[in-house]
Amino acid sequence: MIIFYVRCSTAEQNEARQFEDAKLHKADKIFIDKASGKNRDRPQLAAMLAFAREGDTVVCSDISRIARNTRDLLFIIDELQRKGVAFMSLKESIDTATPQGQFMLTVFGALAQLERDCIRQRAKEGMLIAKQEGRLKGRPQIDTDEKNFRAVCTLWRAGKITAVQAQQRLNMSPSTFYRRVKTLGV
Repeated sequence: MIIFYVRCSTAEQNEARQFEDAKLHKADKIFIDKASGKNRDRPQLAAMLAFAREGDTVVCSDISRIARNTRDLLFIIDELQRKGVAFMSLKESIDTATPQGQFMLTVFGALAQLERDCIRQRAKEGMLIAKQEGRLKGRPQIDTDEKNFRAVCTLWRAGKITAVQAQQRLNMSPSTFYRRVKTLGV
């Protein structure tokens, strides 16, 4: 049985190219995830892994559709191989039914992880530069009159109002409210 795995990171992305690949390879069953590939916690990936049986072949358009880091990729492929299921990636022309395909899978998996790590590093560097230049200041602080805050907290501590009512009066989220309570020692 040919099992095709399709993944798009967001609802806005189009999986048409992957569906075309599935049609060309006469997929018997297609599993579709609309989720980031950064981890293995994807419902249709789990369903596909549970569904695949010995003698089946799992196909995807490219390696990044099934995993975005080497560890996850090798874990998924290992799980498939233990079940006697082959894996094919069309873009990279990888077929784990051959030793060369297994080797290339490891190489391309490492490259996919390198790409992801480089993107993460560049984003971190960009945020650091923006912060140093004063363009990135984080979330703006809620400006609450300390006197008013203490008065509302006194009512709350006395049991005259609930914490939710105090948060509503101060226009604060629960986390901000309790953080401010802790900071001011009210």
